[in-house]
Amino acid sequence: MTLKSFILAAMMAFFACTANAQTAEPEFIGEVFHLDPAGQTTLLEKQRVVVKTKAGASMYIVGIGKVKSKINIKGGKSNTRFPASEKLQLIVKAVDNESDPMSIVAIFKFKANSKSRKAELSSLSTFGGQSDNNMDFVDFTAKKYGESSYLIEINHLEPGEYGITVTNPNNKDEKNLIVSCFGID
Repeated sequence: MTLKSFILAAMMAFFACTANAQTAEPEFIGEVFHLDPAGQTTLLEKQRVVVKTKAGASMYIVGIGKVKSKINIKGGKSNTRFPASEKLQLIVKAVDNESDPMSIVAIFKFKANSKSRKAELSSLSTFGGQSDNNMDFVDFTAKKYGESSYLIEINHLEPGEYGITVTNPNNKDEKNLIVSCFGID
């Protein structure tokens, strides 16, 4: 082997290694991978949600009370589980990674029982009080990852059930709401 061919082979090996150094992005917009410390990825469970709106009993009886809208997912626990001690790293695919991730990625905690997971979207009171985005949001840090994803890091999640939604800021007619779900034990 000549010196020239040796250098060429070494350069090709170096570029092949650096090209594969970053884990692949999820395939579809809105999908979320968990990135473990060894660099392996797991696709989070995806669920369609049902939005339910209910009025309190007092609203029916005396016409005074609250009306709440909640997202609901069947099943009290996600099949995708992580230990509470682990710093969570997630790769979230978006339309692009030019937007502030806080404006398009929402990570929130569900209120869960044995049959379902719920998160309150909004409430409206008889006397004009209205509030939106009433979910129990989780703080995270994020940075650009790949061509159109974000690498999100979350520290110290308490045990429970969680969901992630990704919206498209360029789309005026959002499709079905899909939630990527996971649980912390």
